[in-house]
Amino acid sequence: MLALIDYGAGNLTSVRKAFAALGADVYTPDTPGALAGAAAVVVPGVGHFDRTRTLDEAWRAAIVERVGEGRPLLGICLGMQWLFEGSSESPDCPGLGLLAGACSRLAAAPPAVKVPHVGWNALELRRESAIVEGVPSGAQVYFTHSFAAPVTGDMVAAAEHGVRFAAIVQRGQVTGVQFHPEKSGDVGLQILRNFLELAA
Repeated sequence: MLALIDYGAGNLTSVRKAFAALGADVYTPDTPGALAGAAAVVVPGVGHFDRTRTLDEAWRAAIVERVGEGRPLLGICLGMQWLFEGSSESPDCPGLGLLAGACSRLAAAPPAVKVPHVGWNALELRRESAIVEGVPSGAQVYFTHSFAAPVTGDMVAAAEHGVRFAAIVQRGQVTGVQFHPEKSGDVGLQILRNFLELAA
């Protein structure tokens, strides 16, 4: 079973439909304790970083415990940013801290570059990873965000919008995607399929 975390900032319906199309069993835990039986955890999200504040210490501890047991964790969009130490969007709101660094606002250079970054953009694969199996460099995925994760050694793929930023990150069982795979056609479904393989 795949646990889809609902903290009031996610587009749960479309994420749930995408995983269901791949044959995954998905549930939304109502308490941190209900994460105990999850084979993998997904943290979706859209909107302001401060919304992650509702994932209190009990939720954070339960998610970290699942990761410690070797269960895969996927963060999508705001959910990916939450995997880091924090974001300049809400400096007093800590991230989960499983990935080093902090997220920051995309640098705008009008009129050519507008923030938020909304639309299709290419992935530049930077290293091999199971999460991008079957995904070619240059594949197009759908973004909608104003803040982004830093370029670090955990980056699997980059994208560029004014500046280069991390589009996919992975460290061990922890994976994040800045774009919306559930809205990215066959490429997005392939990435979700790869995540399910990690959870198998």
